[in-house]
Amino acid sequence: MEVNATLVVTCGALVACGTYLLLERSLTRVLVGLVLLSNGVNIMFLISSGPSGSSPIVGSSDPSEMTDPLPQALVLTAIVITLGTVAFLLAMAHRSWQLHEHDDVQDDVEDAAIRKLAIDDATSDSYGLTTRAQRDDDEAPREDGA
Repeated sequence: MEVNATLVVTCGALVACGTYLLLERSLTRVLVGLVLLSNGVNIMFLISSGPSGSSPIVGSSDPSEMTDPLPQALVLTAIVITLGTVAFLLAMAHRSWQLHEHDDVQDDVEDAAIRKLAIDDATSDSYGLTTRAQRDDDEAPREDGA
């Protein structure tokens, strides 16, 4: 099976750039990253389907020369899913722009509190209650046969 090196390099570049952009805080960059990643995966599906052949219509050619239609169907499904996700991200970016005049994702207050506890290596107040209860159960006298 012959693989076109240009398509493999293009697929790798699109997936790498898309992954990098998905990790940004701006919803516009996340949107572009999603589109790049999706296109890279679609090219990967087409690369994995093998060389092109004749159309997969029964009676038009020998079955061994026909192209497998499954990867093409997967690509069409992925395009539709990407379209829906892009529409959702566009709506989120537009709403963020209306409310805050920028499309950066803000830190969540609860996430910041949990991050501060993790940095301080602090435990919650209820942690001691649960560990004492388990310790008391372990130290309790056992009946015979238990």
